[in-house]
Amino acid sequence: MKVRATVICEQDRHILLVRKPRGRWTLPGGKIEPGETIAGAATRELYEETGLGVDGLLYLMELETISTRHHVYEASVINVAEARPQNEIIDCIWYPLDAVQNLNTSDATLRIVRAFQRRL
Repeated sequence: MKVRATVICEQDRHILLVRKPRGRWTLPGGKIEPGETIAGAATRELYEETGLGVDGLLYLMELETISTRHHVYEASVINVAEARPQNEIIDCIWYPLDAVQNLNTSDATLRIVRAFQRRL
């Protein structure tokens, strides 16, 4: 089973989503490198994919799908207006939280976003 650090960034009822070439919209995140903490992986992946720096992380939940265990963090970012696609990411957007179901996303992304909405 893959283990993934997944990050939610929320700003004014919008969340940050990223997309790889020919891929679906997802929350930023990725695998944990050997010797890395899950929180460290969340911070690194967010920066590598969007250029955003983390001011603080809050662990929200664990979500397990058939093939992946997501450790989900909410990130407070310091340079919110500077989100830019980087590395393997071709696009990133701040998308209205209440409309994410209208995008081509994974089931895991939708489940995480719905759980996040319930806590707001």
